[in-house]
Amino acid sequence: MPIKIIPTTTAAHLAKKFPKNSVVWPKGNRDGKFIFPDGEVYAALPDLDKNTRYVVLHSGMPRPNEGLMELKIILEILKNNSIPNIEVCFSYFPYGMQDNVFDPGEINVAESLIKEFCEYYPVKKIFVLDAHFAGKDWVKKYPLENIPVFEWLKKDVTKSHPDIIFLAPDCGGQQRTGLTGLNKKRVNSHAVEVEHSANLKKVVQNRVVGVVDDIIETGSTLERFSEECQKCGAKASVAIITHGVLEKGIKRIKKSYQKIFLTNSINRKEANVDIAPLLIKHLHI
Repeated sequence: MPIKIIPTTTAAHLAKKFPKNSVVWPKGNRDGKFIFPDGEVYAALPDLDKNTRYVVLHSGMPRPNEGLMELKIILEILKNNSIPNIEVCFSYFPYGMQDNVFDPGEINVAESLIKEFCEYYPVKKIFVLDAHFAGKDWVKKYPLENIPVFEWLKKDVTKSHPDIIFLAPDCGGQQRTGLTGLNKKRVNSHAVEVEHSANLKKVVQNRVVGVVDDIIETGSTLERFSEECQKCGAKASVAIITHGVLEKGIKRIKKSYQKIFLTNSINRKEANVDIAPLLIKHLHI
């Protein structure tokens, strides 16, 4: 079955690297834009083929709410045209960190979105690049495939730092990558606790440390990890990140690390690792 990629505006930078004949570009309004002057979102699609597998490619940043509206409009068009094979590939999943309920009155926003995609539109499969919720029990209920990025990033990093040792800055990262590091535990939706691992000094002394994490937001956890590594005698520290969520966080860790490896899952000027080939491979294009 032929496959066509439909990119949203936040994923256009990735779609431009896909084979040209595999991409169906959405159409803008009469002015060629996807936003009206009042801020409302617009999108339209050209003629669709029911015998084609359509994969909507979307990045949940830098405009998470506006982007979700655009994504839903495209999915609604596909549904209204009775397209039987609809899939979504998230280079970054919006609301992916709101993936648990800590206090009464909260909801698991990540699961709520996935449930809506699968049950209402309906999406047959969802791909997520380095999902924050990868490995959680509720994920097993949905046709979701996590695309891990660490091994992909690792190849670029080891070329310039062959003697590097890789660590993760928190429990979630340790679970996703199988690496060790600081013990950071989320207490609720707003606070975390961080403990210094007793054997960190033994592990990092006189070594180049590669700190692997899925997300940069404020950069405070990564900054603190770099400081701990320096205290423990590390030769240098390198940040290896999938999603550059906030610009201020990227700037912050660039000051704390000798080098940063950051993918273009989100369209950031600091991104220096292209994950389009990884997506093309997993989508079998």
